[in-house]
Formats: sequence, structure tokens, C-alpha cells
Amino acid sequence: MKPESRTAKAPEPVAGNIPENVHLRESRADDNDDSKRVVAVNFDPAKTRFRESSNNPPRKPRNAERRSREYLTPGEVERLIKSAERLGRHGHRDGTILLVTYRHGLRVSEVCSLRWDQVDLGQGMLHVRRVKNGTPSTHPLHGPELRALRRLQRDYPDCPYVFTGERNGPLTDSTVRKIVARAGTAAELGFPVHPHMLRHAAGFKLANDGQDTRAIQHYLGHKNITHTVRYTELSADRFKSFWQD
Repeated sequence: MKPESRTAKAPEPVAGNIPENVHLRESRADDNDDSKRVVAVNFDPAKTRFRESSNNPPRKPRNAERRSREYLTPGEVERLIKSAERLGRHGHRDGTILLVTYRHGLRVSEVCSLRWDQVDLGQGMLHVRRVKNGTPSTHPLHGPELRALRRLQRDYPDCPYVFTGERNGPLTDSTVRKIVARAGTAAELGFPVHPHMLRHAAGFKLANDGQDTRAIQHYLGHKNITHTVRYTELSADRFKSFWQD
């Protein structure tokens, strides 16, 4: 007489061991009836690969929480440049980076990619290539910049890039940000500084000097003039005649 086939019963889950909303996975059955069984599998979310951390990472503070404004005054720029010149073995290079960035409203990537074939020391011209589809332009170089760049060319010869490191390669964006942040700490400005604040400082300086908005737009390489209008909107010169004391 053929023995009666038996199907293994699933073990009863012990109360308290399986949390709520836990799915039971049924194993694949083979042709042999004796292999048909149901196994209770306990999935612990804390032990899975894609678990969510119980401790959320700290939120990055907004710029408004770290500083009251996103630009520097001319006096603060001077303090920043002098502090950079006194720090480290490359003080003159670092001070020149801040000077050229401020005078020509350069972005950090434009500073790092600046080459000597864009600089005409004889004619006193700087050919600025803008990123973000900006409009390229030619800027005049004045006395402080010309003297600083000539000395820089003597100190770092045989390199196609204006601002280089010890291996004659271009500086990275991160290196320039660290240079500016270190100079801001040494200058004791009271708030953290980043390179783009020098570009904003140039825009506000030109607007406060009464320069034409369209000329500032081309100088900074803005495609849309709405990005330039914010400098003139915050200019204090248009409010000078409000009170006559």
C-alpha cells in the first residue's frame, strides 16, 4: 500500500517576534510533494540594505543664516587681499587671485581656467571668457593688476595658466575657495567668505559709482540684464537726495 504523502505545516509564528505588516514569503515548491512547505520570514527594516537612518544628517544652513549679505565692501576687499598676501608661501599669488577676481568680476571657474594667452601685459588688456553662456569681453588692466601679474609671471614661468600650483597645473575650484575662506578668517570679517562674493562686490562697486547698468551687464558677462539690475536696485546713491539736513 502506497504511503500517504504528508505536507509539512508552517511553524506557528511566535507572538511578539514578528512585527505588524510583515509579509510571509512562500518558498518555491518542487515536483516532490514532500518539499511543499511555507516558511515564515521575518524582514527587519533595520537590517536591510536600503534602510533609512534613524538620525537624519544635519541640514546645511542657508546663506542668510550665516551672513547678512552676499557681497563685500571695497574696504573689506582690501583687508581680504592684504590678509591673503601675508599667508603661506604663495601669498603674492593668492593676493593676485583675489585682486583679479574682484576687479573683473570673475567666477571661480573663470579664475582657475585663466591663461596667459588671455592676458596682454603690453597693451594692458584682459580677454575674459565667461561660463554659463556668458558674453565674453575685453577688460582694461590697470596699474595694480599689471604690476601683480608681471611679478606672478616671473615667479611662475613656463606655465600656460596664470594661477598655478607647485606642479605647474591649474588650481582647482576647491583650492581657490579654501584660499578665500582662509583669508576671510585671517581678516576677521566676522562672517564666512566665498569667492563669488568678490564678483558681487564688483557689481555693487560699479553700481554705486554710477556706472551705466548696460555697461555693467557687459562687463560682468550677463546674458540677461535682470541679473544686473539687482546691483543698481541696492545702490544707495539714488536715495541721497531724500533727506536734506
